Amino acid sequence: MSMKLIRFRSAGKTLKGKLNEDGTASLLLYSDAADPVFPLELAFGEERLRIDRLLAPIVPVDILAIGLNYREHAAERNETSPPVPMLFIKAGNTLNHPGADIVHSPRTTQLDYEGELAVVIGRDAKDVRREHALEYVFGYTCANDVTARDWQRERNLGGGQFARGKSFDGFCPLGPCLVTADEIPDPQALRIKTFVNGELRQNALTSDMIFDVPALIESLSSTMTLRAGCVILTGTPSGAGFAFDPPRWLKAGDRVRIDIDGIGSLENPVVAG
Repeated sequence: MSMKLIRFRSAGKTLKGKLNEDGTASLLLYSDAADPVFPLELAFGEERLRIDRLLAPIVPVDILAIGLNYREHAAERNETSPPVPMLFIKAGNTLNHPGADIVHSPRTTQLDYEGELAVVIGRDAKDVRREHALEYVFGYTCANDVTARDWQRERNLGGGQFARGKSFDGFCPLGPCLVTADEIPDPQALRIKTFVNGELRQNALTSDMIFDVPALIESLSSTMTLRAGCVILTGTPSGAGFAFDPPRWLKAGDRVRIDIDGIGSLENPVVAG
C-alpha cells in the first residue's frame, strides 16, 4: 500500500499528514504545513483527523516545467523533438488545489489543459549525473499545466512567451497527494490519463517522454540548483485541446480530471472569471 502524503484543512488548521484508507488523515509530526521540505524520517500521530478540504500536497519553492517532452505531443504540433529539454517557469501564484476552481479569465479565449506527472525534489541537487538523479526525488504527484494558448503564442498578448500564458492565477493544480519515491521505483512506467467532463482526452505511458526523469534532473541541475521543495512538471502527452480540429478549449462548467497510476485523481472545475 503506497504512502499518500497530503496537506489538508481540519478544524480550521492547515496540516500535513498521510491519507488513511478510511478517508481520515494521520498528522505528520515534526513538520510545518507551509514547509516545502519534508522530514527525512516520516512519523505520524495516532489520532485520525477529519479532512475538511484537501490542499496541494506541497507549496513549491519553484515550479519548473518542460515543454514538448512526449513524442506524440511533439508530432501533433508538427514539431521535431527538441535536442535538449525545453524549460519554462510557472509563477508561484499558479498553485492551485484539488477540487478548487480553475478560473477562466475573460482575458483568454483559448483555455487549455495539460495533464502531467510532477516530480518533487527532496534535497538540493546540483550537477547531478543521471545514474544518481532519482536519489534526489522525494516523490510524485499529479499536475495540470493549465495554459492560455493565445497568451502563450501571440506576440501582441503575451509576447509569445510560454511563461505568460502559463502563469495566470491558479494555473497549476497539484494533487491529490504526494506519493513517496520508494513507492514508484520507475517513473517511466506510469499511465497518465486526462478526462474532460468524463471524456478521455489524453492517454499515454510516461515511457513516451523524450527526456525521462533522470535526464531532466541531470540537465536542469547542470545550470541551476534544484532546491529541496522544487516541483518539476515533466511535460504533457498528446491530446490537449489545441490539437483537435477545431480546437476544444475549456469553458465554464467543464471538469478536468487527471489520473496517474499509483498516485490518484486530480479533478478541478472550470468557472467563469
